[in-house]
Amino acid sequence: MGIFNAFDISASGMSAERTEMDLIGQNIANINTTSTPGGGPYQEKVALFQEKTPSFDSFFVPAAFGLPFGSGSGGSGIGQGVKVAAVVNDPAPPKMVYDPHNPMANSKGYVAMPNVDLITEMTNMIQASRAYQANVAVFEAAKHMKQQDLGLVP
Repeated sequence: MGIFNAFDISASGMSAERTEMDLIGQNIANINTTSTPGGGPYQEKVALFQEKTPSFDSFFVPAAFGLPFGSGSGGSGIGQGVKVAAVVNDPAPPKMVYDPHNPMANSKGYVAMPNVDLITEMTNMIQASRAYQANVAVFEAAKHMKQQDLGLVP
């Protein structure tokens, strides 16, 4: 695995975590949205991450070295980063809150509220922020190693 692969992998992690943070912000902003254009309350959005599959043009590991490195596609089991495979709505049912004076209330006086939990979203935000910071640290370490290799820093 070359040094530039480390840059690509950490950059893909930063991009995925940025998408996660955007979705968390969207979820928090819509925590009280009871009516959407599609009908019903807002549904929490979740990013599904997936490993990037290696491409033949990104790197090459000869077949003789394939066994120690795993048997993934492209002759290598070395990870190539992460990508957002899809953004999906959380299938959890809406929270039913009793508020008979609300114009969105049903015949029994209950309003369907979004399935977004603020504490869960804040916890997810901290996790995504820490993962982003970890990817920045990897990127900086790889950059420093490359600078040392080129003799640019002592």
